Amino acid sequence: MYLLHTLSTVPRELNFIEHTSDIGWKEYQRAKPVIIDPGLYSNKKSDVFWVSQKRSVPTAYKLFTGSAWMMLSRSFVEYCLWGWDNLPRIVLMYYANFLSSPEGYFHTVICNADEFKNTTVNHDLHFISWDNPPKQHPHFLSIDDYERMVESHAPFARKFGADKELLDKIDSELLGREPDGFVTSNWLDKSDANKTIAESIVRNATELKPGPGAERIKTLIGGMLSDRFSLEALYLII
Repeated sequence: MYLLHTLSTVPRELNFIEHTSDIGWKEYQRAKPVIIDPGLYSNKKSDVFWVSQKRSVPTAYKLFTGSAWMMLSRSFVEYCLWGWDNLPRIVLMYYANFLSSPEGYFHTVICNADEFKNTTVNHDLHFISWDNPPKQHPHFLSIDDYERMVESHAPFARKFGADKELLDKIDSELLGREPDGFVTSNWLDKSDANKTIAESIVRNATELKPGPGAERIKTLIGGMLSDRFSLEALYLII
C-alpha cells in the first residue's frame, strides 16, 4: 500500500530496472556459448550441456545486463507481448539460448527500443548485500545488515535465510506485526481484543495513512527521479 501511495505521484511510464551495457565476463560465459537444455524436450530434469560451437555477439542491437528484479510499466510489458516492431521477438529468440536470461532480456529490449529507452530508472528497488569480493549470489541477510537495509530506504530486500532474529526485528520495528499475527493497518480494527479477526476487519479500508515506511520509499524514489531529470535537463542544455 505504501509503495502504491508513493508511485501514484510519479509518471506511470517509468521502468525501475537496474542495467548496464558493460556485460563483462557474461559476454564469454553467457552470450557466446551455445547450450542445449534437455528440459525443452525431456520429461526428466537435468542440467544444460554445452556444445563446442560459439556464436557471435549481436550487431543489430547492443546487449545489456543487470538485476533480475525489476518493476516494469504496463506500456512496456504490452510492447514486449505484442512486439509491434519485432524487436522483443528477435531478442527473445537470442535469450532463449542464454543462462539466467532474466538478467538481460528486458534490459536489452528496453535500452534498444527508441520508444522506451528514456523511461528507465537505473534501480531495482532492492537492498542486496554482497560479499567482498562479490560471489555469484549475494549473501543471506543477517541482523548485522538491518541498519544498512533500513537506511537504504529500499522497499524490498534479499536474500533472507533462516535468521529468525532479523525477521522478528523487521516484523516488530518495521511492520508492526505481532508474533503469529497480522500486519496492523487501517483495515484491521484491534480496539476490541475479544473480537475475532473476521469481526475486526474494517470493510471500508480505502483510507491510507502513510507512515515512516512510506516516507523512506518517497525519499528513495524522489532522489532517483531528481537525479534522472537533472541529467535530462543537462543533456537538453548541452
